[in-house]
Amino acid sequence: MSEEPVRIPLDGSHLAGDLVLPARPHGLVLFAHGSGSSRHSPRNRAVAGVLQQAGLGTLLLDLLTEEEERIDAVTAGYRFDIPLLSQRLVTAVDAAAAAPATAGLPLGLFGASTGAAAALEAAAERPDRVRSVVSRGGRPDLAGRALGRVRAPVLLLVGGRDHEVLQLNREAAALLTAPHEVVVVPGATHLFEEPGTLEEVAAAAADWFLRMPGGTGAEPSGGGGAPPGRP
Repeated sequence: MSEEPVRIPLDGSHLAGDLVLPARPHGLVLFAHGSGSSRHSPRNRAVAGVLQQAGLGTLLLDLLTEEEERIDAVTAGYRFDIPLLSQRLVTAVDAAAAAPATAGLPLGLFGASTGAAAALEAAAERPDRVRSVVSRGGRPDLAGRALGRVRAPVLLLVGGRDHEVLQLNREAAALLTAPHEVVVVPGATHLFEEPGTLEEVAAAAADWFLRMPGGTGAEPSGGGGAPPGRP
């Protein structure tokens, strides 16, 4: 499996992403990183590697343009703009659904921190396309009213020592009407830096995504054609 850069067009700019597709993918997972991070996040890349070994394609995305990232690094003005981030993720979902290499693959969303709220809002906006959502140390509470409109199954992974975020996840879970599960990783803090905790997150995420409708056991429909937004 090799990584390919992709560019998803926006008005006057583009979003950058890195796509990996196994030979016969069971599905495609789009990653939405957290506040102050990027598609180069070592934690998300570690999770993506486990998903790839499980037969899932991955698309790690930057939801801000290069100019926006420069501004955000100084002002932090974009990283909590959930409506903006979710609409960017919707754009990426639509691009993946339309691209020959990924069209027809079950789509899942993996969000970390504020990226989890963006993933949930995008799932609410595209219930016909998003089949599954996983949050890692996320802030699903920031999705607000969109939580009640999510139809895809949702897995909320939270560190047992991340007390405030754990409470916020439980409160958000109470607002979900879709099938959902809150999994507490014992001994883990917000970034899952403790030995073995990120591996536990990755294994749980892989299992969740492999159970997407049309995923495990289904005949994959990817393979051939250009990936979404390939230059």
